[in-house]
Amino acid sequence: MKIDNRSFEVVEEFKYLGTILTNQNSIQEEIKSRLKSGNACYHSVQNLAPSSLLSKNVKIKIYRIISLPAVLYGCETCSLIWGEECRLRVFENRVLRRIFGPRRDEVKGELRKLHNEELNDLYPSPNIFRVIKSRRKRLAGHVARMAEEERRIQGFVGEICG
Repeated sequence: MKIDNRSFEVVEEFKYLGTILTNQNSIQEEIKSRLKSGNACYHSVQNLAPSSLLSKNVKIKIYRIISLPAVLYGCETCSLIWGEECRLRVFENRVLRRIFGPRRDEVKGELRKLHNEELNDLYPSPNIFRVIKSRRKRLAGHVARMAEEERRIQGFVGEICG
């Protein structure tokens, strides 16, 4: 592609400001990348998770401070479909199961994984979707308070000129 005697290569996807942009405007590759970053952050402190020296509250704070921001970077502008929401929820549940550990089944006496309902009871903080929704609302509030002359508000309210 040439613009003003400059040649540009046409690519399927590229990374801009830490976000993967595709020619199909698909968010799937970005979600995969974010989950890889979150997994890398989680695995970098994985030796702390099974430690009995740290309380569960400290482990949750480590998750919320290190892994969650890597996954949720730029989530305010993402439009997630059901499958991507499931992938994010699976990531969060996997980390929380590792933090809280297995439970002993009362009937069989064997160790078992925690069910999703049990994780929701043990982790009272907002789940990953509530965090995304609150960040979207906060962004909408920032944009709503912008001056009318600013160009950024034109994209938010759908008033594109030219």
